[in-house]
Amino acid sequence: MQQANKAGLYLGGLCVLMDTTGNGRPPFDTIIELIGAGVAWIQLRDKVSSRLAVYKAARLLKALAKANGVALIINDYADIAAAVDADGVHLGQSDLPIAEARKIVGSGKLIGISTHSLEQAVRAQEDGADYIGFGPIYSTATKKAGPPQGLSPLAELRGHIHIPITAIGGITDDNVGELLEAGARAVAVSSAIMDAEDVSKAAADFVSKLRAVRQ
Repeated sequence: MQQANKAGLYLGGLCVLMDTTGNGRPPFDTIIELIGAGVAWIQLRDKVSSRLAVYKAARLLKALAKANGVALIINDYADIAAAVDADGVHLGQSDLPIAEARKIVGSGKLIGISTHSLEQAVRAQEDGADYIGFGPIYSTATKKAGPPQGLSPLAELRGHIHIPITAIGGITDDNVGELLEAGARAVAVSSAIMDAEDVSKAAADFVSKLRAVRQ
């Protein structure tokens, strides 16, 4: 992926975290709904299904994402990201080191990593991450990553790192404005969209809110 496309990944400001089941929905249906709602960045995050199931879903989703100009990031699995030619991989603190993941996905792909402290964020930048996820900002039941950080640590990061920050944890369309004001370039959303009765409407509401805040 060219550098211009890397920069363009952050223009929409919304990353939707989906799994292979889409909370009971086929992944094909879910990604079509998200694309139709204007989502430009999707991260496949599945810590339950087998690696083969994740690979099969990722291969399908990549074809749909590419056809619609949507970026697809694979969570955790650098090898699967490389195998399906995804736009990059998102790592956790217990996953492969960034340098090793880079050997697998190549220099043209995005590598992001979840961070939960200033120290981790600075180290991620030094190690060559293209962006970081930071949080949880608010209380969330989606992923256990420690107590809520709040806005102050997010704002503090901007004085120490220059790579884009994606806010994670408890994000709703009511708090995206204060997150962007505090220094986030994007927000990563899971349950607020994926658990909604109408996924398409929930995603479209987020996209509209982010566009309005950026104007």
